[in-house]
Amino acid sequence: MTATFALIGNPNTGKTSLFNELTGSYEYVGNWVGVTVEKKVGVLKDKSAQLVDLPGVYSLSPLSEDEGVATRFLLEEEYQGILNIVDASQLERNLYLTVQLLEYGKPLIIGLNMLDVAKSRGMEIDLSRLTTGLQVPIYPVIARKGTGCDQLSLALTQLKDKQEPLVLDYGKVLEEAIQQIGEKWTGKGLRWLALQFFEGNKMVREYLEAHIDPAFLQELYGETEKLVKAETGETSLPHWIRRVRSQWIKELCQEAVIHSAKKAVPFSEKIDHLVTHPLLGVPVFLLFMFLVFKMTFDWVGSPLSDILDGIITGPITTGLQWVLQAVGTSQFMQDLVLKGIVAGVGGVLVFVPQIFILFFFISLLEDSGYMARVAIVMDRVMEFFGLNGKAFIPMIIGFGCNVPGVMAARTIEQPGERLLTIILTPLMSCSARLSVYSLFVGAFFARNQAMVVFSLYFLGIGVALILARILSPFMNKGRASVFLVELPPYRFPKWLSLFRHTWEKGKGFVRKAGTYIFGGSVLIWLMSTTGPAGFQVRMTESYLAIIGGFISPLFSPLGFGTWQAGAALLTGFLAKEVVVSTMNILYMSGDMASLQGILVHAFTPLQAYSLMVFILLYIPCLATIAVIKKESGSAKWTWISIGISLVTAYLLTLVLYQVGLLLGIGT
Repeated sequence: MTATFALIGNPNTGKTSLFNELTGSYEYVGNWVGVTVEKKVGVLKDKSAQLVDLPGVYSLSPLSEDEGVATRFLLEEEYQGILNIVDASQLERNLYLTVQLLEYGKPLIIGLNMLDVAKSRGMEIDLSRLTTGLQVPIYPVIARKGTGCDQLSLALTQLKDKQEPLVLDYGKVLEEAIQQIGEKWTGKGLRWLALQFFEGNKMVREYLEAHIDPAFLQELYGETEKLVKAETGETSLPHWIRRVRSQWIKELCQEAVIHSAKKAVPFSEKIDHLVTHPLLGVPVFLLFMFLVFKMTFDWVGSPLSDILDGIITGPITTGLQWVLQAVGTSQFMQDLVLKGIVAGVGGVLVFVPQIFILFFFISLLEDSGYMARVAIVMDRVMEFFGLNGKAFIPMIIGFGCNVPGVMAARTIEQPGERLLTIILTPLMSCSARLSVYSLFVGAFFARNQAMVVFSLYFLGIGVALILARILSPFMNKGRASVFLVELPPYRFPKWLSLFRHTWEKGKGFVRKAGTYIFGGSVLIWLMSTTGPAGFQVRMTESYLAIIGGFISPLFSPLGFGTWQAGAALLTGFLAKEVVVSTMNILYMSGDMASLQGILVHAFTPLQAYSLMVFILLYIPCLATIAVIKKESGSAKWTWISIGISLVTAYLLTLVLYQVGLLLGIGT
């Protein structure tokens, strides 16, 4: 049987970077919390063992869903040892998790990361003293650069079979209580399970209650806590356990860590005075995002999209047409390929440059460490709306794709806030919607493309926060919010990592062009050329026109009551990019410029903006709905999420369009 080792550590300690170096795989690495929300499995480069990358945790007593993954793995899975990655620059805090792992008793080695950061903060770590204190092997590494990873991999495969658990003295009362549990427990890991139980670990409590009378455990816990509080003056039993561990760690760090007398103010702190300022923090974030949109649309993205559009509609289309005619393809197949597939898929692919430029700059902000600061800044805002700053992280991730955004809500500790974030994250404007915006802003708002798209992203956030304010009293029910986020040091990302991250985000868009959009384009073209009268009918008599015409009256008060718009919104349920494919096919345009010219005569600027707002907010795509169902574990809440999005989109767009007409904007 292949040996299995668990990789575990605090959030943002370089854990996923180390995983990639040891396994030769590529998992997304971000300089902020919440990158790993479920376990990932890789094989060491020498094929000698498996390595399981667990979500970052501060403690084995889980507060959030992703932290529960780590605890559940320790309780239920078979593995031979643990690789604990520790941030040397935050040694005292990181060692709390290490102590819990040492108490567990599984063979363990430590990868001490970020020694360079620790040194820059005036910290010198005596590895020999630290090793003696912890009684486990310690290997210095720089995970981002791969330094020391080969030695660590070798040491992992040579890890000893057994290791004595760390035993701290928690006092006579608690030690006797542990023995009482031992009288009724016949399995392994008694001391660790008992300590986790007394520390308030709900998973361990449920685990013990399956084997020991729950009434006995409850009575023992209450009596033990009462005696410990009377003896120590602590407010609770978990606080006493934490105090004992923290004191032991503090004494160890006093021996093993030397602080320089002259300590310079870290570069991160100097920047943080500005970017996390109570008043300036939000404007700075908005300025960054506005500049990103200017680069995406006005300065770089649009010219590149025009070039790609010319290539697709020129050499590629002409070449395909020549090939199809040369091999004697029927006119039906030529129309299917050129007017269906090329028009549909090509109409979306022309926006690839803008998508990748947006992802490049978002990856730059993430990898630099800035996005973690955004969560701090937004906490002050989001607290008013019934959420905390950590809920803003899934929303930011949702700018790329709503699916990982919804999954990232696992990092939120409070169940009500987590569910609320799952419901609201699909309101964030994802990359799929960006292709629709690019089409319309190029046609109607050529001089203000960045500002218009920026307003849509801002509108999505604003609507989500207002809904959070309305729904929070019903979903949180007065439960205390927990906000704990790691502030990593600022780093200039490595170019290779930056391009990898950009590709990882953007490849989903390209992949959908070859799957959903390809298949959707074929189906849309067939439905637009067939009808009750048979094949090759006029488009106005096709099945698609009939279906679109049936639902189009619903959208007339919103400003886009045409059958083409109705059909595009219907197909957009599969994937939002398909809206562009549908319009390109239905309006029979040869290229993006031609389609934009046609749209200028089919819509007014007010109608175009109203349609973009509706597409921003209405029903999430099929993949997002599936992940909402999975993460919420409830069909009811999935339907509620769909209903909230659809009703909100309809009402807001209705008000926007009708008010615009009253103000004379739509004339």
